[in-house]
Amino acid sequence: MKILCSISDYYSDVIGAHAIPESRQSRYTSFELAGILATAALKFIMMEWLNMVAFYVTGISFFWIAYIIYRYVHDRTIISKWGFRKEGFGQTLIFLIPFIIICIVASFILGDVNTSVKILNWRLIPVLFLYPLWGLFQQYIMLVLIADNLVELERIELNKYQAILITSLLFSLIHYPSFFLMIFTFFMEVIFLLAWFRWKNLLALGLTHGIVATFLLFYILERDLWLELFEWFKPLSF
Repeated sequence: MKILCSISDYYSDVIGAHAIPESRQSRYTSFELAGILATAALKFIMMEWLNMVAFYVTGISFFWIAYIIYRYVHDRTIISKWGFRKEGFGQTLIFLIPFIIICIVASFILGDVNTSVKILNWRLIPVLFLYPLWGLFQQYIMLVLIADNLVELERIELNKYQAILITSLLFSLIHYPSFFLMIFTFFMEVIFLLAWFRWKNLLALGLTHGIVATFLLFYILERDLWLELFEWFKPLSF
């Protein structure tokens, strides 16, 4: 609770270095906090409980797209600051390539051992194209709105390694009740945060998130994400 309260005071602590009025920046911070909490709460309600995956993913994506556009209209430098840029893309991707390869190879090996999983499945293709976008929004929340603010908070004086630990734990908890995903996402987020604090490129991290998650969920956890996306519509079929 202390951390959440401190986050709300973040822009007040650093307002002297920004041209945005304090009252407006305070509104931004409050809105971001509300958005983060709503995104987390709706994940458990709409995805885990109601199986409304398509509605949740679409709604949350449009929500954050609208907010990013709104902030860009008022501050043209915000996009680059938030990591939506080409600088650092190559360095970040090169850093993550070993992690990507290990995850894909492990997924294929375990998928081949598991006879219930077909290695070649067309439904993997659309997910492979769509998931990086969803991964981008998840990393935007974790890296930009949470990790960066934690590092810049003056009242609790966290260094980047403490922010990495806290952010990774939060990202792990959001994947409850799958203990496998909780463990995996914790270490994945640690790797992502190390790359983020060095190169500040969100695009490469979102792409990596999408690729790794697609293979991991499909082959290791045997989850057909394409079918899950439309799970809620099954009772409506005639």
